Amino acid sequence: MTQAAFFVLTALADQPRHGYGILREVEELSEGAVQMRVGTLYGVLDRLTADALIVLDREEVQQGRLRRYYRLTDEGTAALAAEADRLAAGASAAKQRIAEGRRTPGRTPGRTPGRPSGTTDGPVAGPGLAGGLA
Repeated sequence: MTQAAFFVLTALADQPRHGYGILREVEELSEGAVQMRVGTLYGVLDRLTADALIVLDREEVQQGRLRRYYRLTDEGTAALAAEADRLAAGASAAKQRIAEGRRTPGRTPGRTPGRPSGTTDGPVAGPGLAGGLA
């Protein structure tokens, strides 16, 4: 599940929302880290609808414009819960590894084991989180 899809589902977890309301809620939930454009939002909404994770709840005309409200389906709620569990487990594993690394005897903070003395952890070209070069 993409980060955008996760936050859209999260935005809809408590009540149906229209597009602009979803955009605002996603920005708030992510503390500004995720700022989607309208085109991106509607692409995500289309995919989530096709996957039966959300449905159109209702349409209203507001100031001459049509507002479509979306809500989670039971499948959407289950998918969001599963993704939240997956992310929590990953975060927990990372925290555990970090804590274990700090307790490792002979480990000097900032120094990579196996590197010569006097060298520190620095930028190293290699695959990044998305698989590209950092």
